[in-house]
Amino acid sequence: MSDAADLVTTASGADVRAGLQAARALRRLAETLEAAQVKNARCQGWSWTEIAAVLEVSKQAVHQRYARRLPSPGSPES
Repeated sequence: MSDAADLVTTASGADVRAGLQAARALRRLAETLEAAQVKNARCQGWSWTEIAAVLEVSKQAVHQRYARRLPSPGSPES
């Protein structure tokens, strides 16, 4: 189960075990993609407020989730 389209099909299917496993895999994929895009946004100088607005969460929520995992914009690590 690696192809996203197959995961969506499986997640909405009648096999409950496979559906739950596919839903978990999709959640992990979404979390990975979101983290990558938050990192991209921060590296491009986006503020936490801008990122939060696009994700439709509070600034505090996005900052709390990602601030420790990402370098600051302009830092040598970014």
